[in-house]
This record gives sequence, structure tokens and C-alpha cells, in this order.
Amino acid sequence: MQLSGAQILVQSLKAEGVEYVFGYPGGAVLEIYDAIYQLHKFEHILVRHEQAAVHAADAYARVSGKVGVALVTSGPGATNAITGIATAYSDSIPLVVISGQVASPAVGTDAFQEIDMVGVSRPCVKHNFLVTAVDDLAPTIKKAFQIARSGRPGPVVVDITKDATQTLSKFSYPQEDIFIRSYQPVTHGHIGQIKKAVQMLAAAKRPLVYFGGGVILGNASEQLADLVRLLDIPCTGTLMGLGGYPASDRRFLGMPGMHGTYEANLALQNADVILAVGARFDDRVISVPGKFLETPKKIIHIDIDPSSIAKRVKVDVPIVGDVKLVLAEMLGLWRKQELALNPAALEKWWQQIEAWRSRDCLYIEPRSDVILPQQVIRTLAEVTNGQAIITSDVGQHQMFAAQYYPFDEPRQWLNSGGLGTMGVGLPYAMGAYLAAPERDICCITGEGSVQMNIQELATCKQYNLPVKIICLNNGYLGMVRQWQELYYSNREAETYFDTLPDFVKLAEAYGHVGMRISNPADVEGALREALALKDRLVFMDFVVDRKQNVFPMVGNGKGLNEMVLPPHMRERKADSDVNEVTDRHYDKRSVP
Repeated sequence: MQLSGAQILVQSLKAEGVEYVFGYPGGAVLEIYDAIYQLHKFEHILVRHEQAAVHAADAYARVSGKVGVALVTSGPGATNAITGIATAYSDSIPLVVISGQVASPAVGTDAFQEIDMVGVSRPCVKHNFLVTAVDDLAPTIKKAFQIARSGRPGPVVVDITKDATQTLSKFSYPQEDIFIRSYQPVTHGHIGQIKKAVQMLAAAKRPLVYFGGGVILGNASEQLADLVRLLDIPCTGTLMGLGGYPASDRRFLGMPGMHGTYEANLALQNADVILAVGARFDDRVISVPGKFLETPKKIIHIDIDPSSIAKRVKVDVPIVGDVKLVLAEMLGLWRKQELALNPAALEKWWQQIEAWRSRDCLYIEPRSDVILPQQVIRTLAEVTNGQAIITSDVGQHQMFAAQYYPFDEPRQWLNSGGLGTMGVGLPYAMGAYLAAPERDICCITGEGSVQMNIQELATCKQYNLPVKIICLNNGYLGMVRQWQELYYSNREAETYFDTLPDFVKLAEAYGHVGMRISNPADVEGALREALALKDRLVFMDFVVDRKQNVFPMVGNGKGLNEMVLPPHMRERKADSDVNEVTDRHYDKRSVP
């Protein structure tokens, strides 16, 4: 029996176990949408903008661990998807994005709604394909899923010409992975390097585990926890790694980097042996490599992507491989050799860390006159028992969420870490809910970010996605304003919103529940009331303190031991081994 190319595509997606496709129709994909309608192989989620389709597919992948799928038409549909694709690429999220293309004879003729999607997407995809022949469709889809999920995950674009979707052919989907000669990811780490790493760790006096998003993507949280607990050593997790190790465990020091905790930053700066697992020493984590390496340290670096190892800092023991398998090998060797750290040195190291931690860098002074954004996050954590799946947009609210919500599980925290894309929060919440409808899904956002994809409130209504939106409304592009305060002498250039919608009425116009909260005494009650409405989307507009800043903060060009500290820490005597910055304005040469 012969099928059209569009029907072959739909059958191929079903063969891959696809449950949801997020998309928006158009001329070049009409055959595909007709096949979706006729075959009923999966549910299609009709978004209101193609960017949101990719973000929602991205979130579905992050929560479920499966490959997310988005479908867009040619031309502007494809270009609208690019931001979502680049966001997923930066955070290594497995996606297959299918775009329509004009018919093969029209390719290259500037036809209506033609764009070179392969060329446009090339810098921000793991791989891409242009399919012009129907017989190539099924094997190409197989390869796309195979590439997206294996090795270091990432988005794969499949651009399909319209005539390829119309032509008839026999359908046969490959049962086994297709051998791709030029793509053979290394999964098992070199045993010699693993032995060196174990010996280096055993000799450490100030050891630290520094982990990132690779632990989440590699499903290695259990192995990471086993190693940290077996050795009883401190660990710190990046913005993308939060939830990879339980935040409630005393060994976890919080997030490091630009807005990391005091204890995490000083531990990362002063450790003598760092075991880096699925992290890449990003500029937002270690700031300036030269300053980071001023304190002598040995670095063991595990990552499945060889290009991520030693990209920014020189490492002593590189290990290319699947982090889950490598950590399991390290655990086995440690136990087999009955190794142990120097107890006296380890105790001294913990004493130093506890001294740093005792300064309580995230302390906030309760106020009765205005809502503090940090307190909203802490209260949310209390009323959800730390069990909610949290999505965020980008800005101060994102950092407050990372600092004040304790993530104990992997795949519980969704944000745009690499690209820093405003507007992801709401579509992330949509995808997260479809992946885990039994969980509370809370989107923490700001009045700036949420407006970038606010049209998706209509999608939430159509598909009954009862997510909870916590908007920390300070009337500013808060993070930009903070930088202007610190670096630009308080010149607030284009960061103040003097015209904002009534978010309560707007939510109600889309058929949802809206709340405005301006009294600190009402915060907990409003959150509990909203979370009790299990079948309704609730938009909570929290009117918060307009000039709150995110501290600690490592300024541009500064080292991890040169933090701008919160006011309550500036009033106390500084540790002798940290250069605390008290001046609110930096040298102009430090401006990013």
C-alpha cells in the first residue's frame, strides 16, 4: 500500500513514539496537516506563534526526557522558529523541528514564502536535512531522532519540500539505528583517565564537585549523589544543573557564578581539586578564566562533548564519555580500591565552607510595606513543598527563582540558560504540563518577559493547560535596570514600563483567572488559593519592590572572590581571603 510523503512522515513520527507535536499550519505543510487530521497518530497542539511551538516542544523534552517535536511552515513560519531552535541548541535539548519548504522546482527562485532554512538554521542546530525525495523521508526522520537524542543532545531541523509530501511511495520505517559513519559519539570514558581522576580525588585536601546540565540530560543524578555522599564532599550546580543534586542536602552549596552563593563561589575559587561533571566553565560561572586559575587547582573534566572540554580553562584529566557511565566507573574503582580522603584535611575544608555559609548570603529582611520578589519565591517553595516544576523567563525573576527555590529533583527546573531568551516561560509551562500533568506547573516571570509570548494564553485555554503564572511585576526590565544602576550611574535608559496592561483583565479576557497581589500579608493566601484551582490557569500579578537587586553578584571582569554582596553582608567584617566590593559603581572599563 502506497502512502503520500505526508502520511509517511506522520507514520514515522508515530513509530518514534511521538505523543505531541507543537505547531502552526501554512501552505507548505498543508499535506502534512491533512495527514495528521486523517491518521490521528498523535495529538497536535496549535500554538499562536511558531516560536512558542519550539519552546513548548523544548520544555516537553526537558521534563519527559524524550525528543520534542515542532512543525512549522516555510518562510516566516520557519524563521519564527529560529529563536526556539537556538534556545534549545544553547541548552543541548533534543528536538526535531520539521519545516515546510516550497516545491523542489521552485527552490532557489525566491518563490512565495521561500527561505533557505538549512542555511538559516545551520549555526544553531546539531544537524539539518533538506528532503526533496519521498523515499528519503522515513530514513531521514530516523536519523534526525537518532542524532537529536544521542551524544550531546540538540535540535535537528528537517526541511521538507512540498512535492515530497505529495508524492506516493511505500512506507518502511527502519527498526534499528542507522549507521552514520561521520557521527559516532564516544560513550565510555578511557579507563586510564578514570583511574587518574580517582587517584587525584583521593589526594585532594579541598575537593569540590562542580556539575552542570549534562548531569540532567545524561540521567546521572543518582550516580552523582552516590559519589558526593560516599566521599562526603561539597558540590555546586550551575543554573542548568539545578536539581541534579538535592538542594536540601547539606553538601550542596547552591549555584555558583555571577549570581551564585557566597559559599559556592569561594569554594569553587579555593578548591584544590575540582571534579567537573557535564559543565563547561561558562563565562557566567567562572567569569574571567585567568582570575579563576590564580588559585592553583587541579581539574578533572567529564563531558560527552569533546569540544566542551578545556574550551575555556586548561584541565588536568579530560574524560570524554557519557557522564552516567563515567561516574559509575569512578564509584566502582573507589569502592574496589577502598580509597578514602584525608579526614583531617576534609574536616578543615568543611569548617571553612560552613564559615562562609554562616554569613547567609541569601538572607532577606522581611518587610510589611512592600512585597519582596525573593519572599514570593520562598513562599511558593513552602506552599508547594518544593515539589512543583518551575519554569522561568529571563531576568531578575529567573535568578531569584534559582537562588530561592530548592530543587531536589532533576527535570524540575526549566529556563533558558545559554541563550537567555525572554518569552520562554509560558510556552515552557505548556510543554511541561503536557509532559507531567500530575504535577503543579508554575511559571515565574516578569511583566517584560511574559508579554513576549502572552498570546499563548489562548493555547492554554484551548487545551485546558491549568498552569500557574507568578508574575513578579516591578515595572522595569529589572536586570537591565540593575546593570544601569551599577555601571551607568543610574541612567535608566528604556527600562521603565510606563504603560502596562491590566494583567488581571487580560487573563480574564482569555478565559482564565486573574489575581493582583500588592499586600505582603496576602502572598501566601493567594498562592494557596491559586494552587487549589487545579483545573484553571491562574495569572498572579505580584506588585513587588521596584528596585530590588540580585545579590551576590560577580561584576563584569571580576573574579569569583570579588563579589558585590547584599547590604546585610557589607555591614559585617569581611573574610580575610575575599576581596569584597562595596562600591556600587565600577570602573568604566569593566562595562560589558
